[in-house]
Amino acid sequence: MISQTAEHALRAVLYLARQPGARSVPAEAIAAALGAPRNYLSKTLQQLAKAGIVVGTRGPTGGFRLAVPADALTVADLVAVFDEEPRSAMCLLGGVRCTGESPCAVHSRWKAVTAEARAPLRRTVIADLLRDADAQGGAAEATASSGAAPGAS
Repeated sequence: MISQTAEHALRAVLYLARQPGARSVPAEAIAAALGAPRNYLSKTLQQLAKAGIVVGTRGPTGGFRLAVPADALTVADLVAVFDEEPRSAMCLLGGVRCTGESPCAVHSRWKAVTAEARAPLRRTVIADLLRDADAQGGAAEATASSGAAPGAS
C-alpha cells in the first residue's frame, strides 16, 4: 500500500519518536538500529527534513529529531512526502479521460473507493503506532523475561 521508501521513513520516524528528550540521532545510528542501508536512509531523512517532519543538524553532535509531535503527525502526512495519491486520468469504462468536470458513470463511486483506501493513513498518528508497539512490546518483553514461549501460559 505504501512504497518501500515511505516504509523506511515511517520506521525512522517511529525510532526518532521514541528517543528521550527529543534528542538528535545520527543517520548512521538510525540506519544501524533499523537494519536499513545508511545512504538510502540518509537521503530519506533529508527528504523528511525538507518536508518539515524532522529537523537535521550538522556537526559532531548532530543528527535528526522530530519536528512535529508524534500525536500531530499522521501516517498520511509522512507517506505523502514519498507517495502520490493514487489517481487515474483514464476512465474505468474506456480509454477516455474522466474528470470531475466530465465524469463517467462510475467516477463518483471510484473516487470514494480510492479515498477510503487511504483513510486509515489519515486517521492514524505516529503516537497511535507507538502505543500499539509499546503494548505489544510490553507483552513480548514479559514473555521473554519469564522464559515462556509467546502464547504459552
